Amino acid sequence: MNSRESILVTGGAGFLGAHLVRALLQDHRCQDFPVVVLDDLSGGFRENLPISGRVEFREGSVTDHRLVEDLFRTYSFRFVFHLAAYAAEGLSHFIRRFNYTNNLLGSINLINSAVLHRTQHFVFTSSIAVYGSAQVPMRESTVPQPEDPYGIAKLAVESDLRAAHEQFGLNYTIFRPHNVYGEFQNLGDRYRNVVGIFMNRILQGQPLPVFGDGLQQRAFSYVGDLMQPLISAPFVTASHNQIFNVGASEPASILQLAEVIGEEFGVNPRLEFLPARNEVKLAWADHTRSDEVFGLAAPTSLRQGVHLMAEWARSVGARTSRFFGEIEIPRGLPPSWQNEGPSRSETMES
Repeated sequence: MNSRESILVTGGAGFLGAHLVRALLQDHRCQDFPVVVLDDLSGGFRENLPISGRVEFREGSVTDHRLVEDLFRTYSFRFVFHLAAYAAEGLSHFIRRFNYTNNLLGSINLINSAVLHRTQHFVFTSSIAVYGSAQVPMRESTVPQPEDPYGIAKLAVESDLRAAHEQFGLNYTIFRPHNVYGEFQNLGDRYRNVVGIFMNRILQGQPLPVFGDGLQQRAFSYVGDLMQPLISAPFVTASHNQIFNVGASEPASILQLAEVIGEEFGVNPRLEFLPARNEVKLAWADHTRSDEVFGLAAPTSLRQGVHLMAEWARSVGARTSRFFGEIEIPRGLPPSWQNEGPSRSETMES
């Protein structure tokens, strides 16, 4: 495989990455390219990957700059899809060093090697966390004001990609997805992905944790709806060196989400109201730019997407919800996130 041009997907065994690998294998524009997946399996799972002779898996972290450089020397990466991140936005306040090491420095390792080895295109999944508590709907023209270390790290990588393009000519496309859910999500992660948390709790007969009053609103985005823009970016000239919001446009409250998921599982969910935490109250985005460049596709409704994910969740069953084991700043950590016993941390998922 090392003599052919290839595609690199970081975090490819994680949630978003597993869908992207499948989409790349099915897309005619990528049929001549083997796919190399780099994942440390801390939040993803090897079984998430499709069985294909075109996929080669390498276990490791983007924070290992020697490993990253060795991969770029071994394979000729025409395209890089960088999805690996630890996306626990709320928890990032309390794991600042870990957040910046994984989400910022790991990304810089990839950008360095992409420049050195003249990668044609670099696709980066950022987040609407870069906007902070801006007015909704959030637009690409909105001045970013991230309110947590996770959003700060994502914005810093965006800035570095722009600088790398201006200095070295590295072409890129940045996507800002939001509240993505679907099959292959890590159901055992208690710190992020509320759809997965709710389903995991229902499968175990436990109450659903709701921070504050549950009136926070998010536009929950089914993962399948993101694939076409992501895999098309290297081939669509109008997307080069641009930023796009991508995801659903119809917001729903956390309480509404709990109701939809309860109906899907045929239960009347019990809600466990917890103290409010520091988070953006309203978050959804405008996708006009993405629709203009990549085409307007019919979105998957929340009920449709929840049904698809629930079918998968029932097939794999509940997963153990582990505590993050290396909290750096315990002050102000929500009580439900506090580890009262020995545990290993979950590190990076995509």
